[in-house]
Amino acid sequence: MHRHYSMLIQWSGEDQAYVVTFPEFPLSHTHGLTYEEAVKNGQEVLDLLVEAYATEDKLLPEPVGFQYVVA
Repeated sequence: MHRHYSMLIQWSGEDQAYVVTFPEFPLSHTHGLTYEEAVKNGQEVLDLLVEAYATEDKLLPEPVGFQYVVA
């Protein structure tokens, strides 16, 4: 079954890079000097995480759903 996971991409002035975190995999992160590089690196990390979970026969976390709040 195909799963959809989240990537949060934020600019870090301290690091002068876009930092990518993954809500479903809180200990994992990556970065990129450009937004496009951050997206590419994030997709690679997600692929590696899913592969690692499969190799270790671990259950993948459930994807976090997007919560849209109207103020």
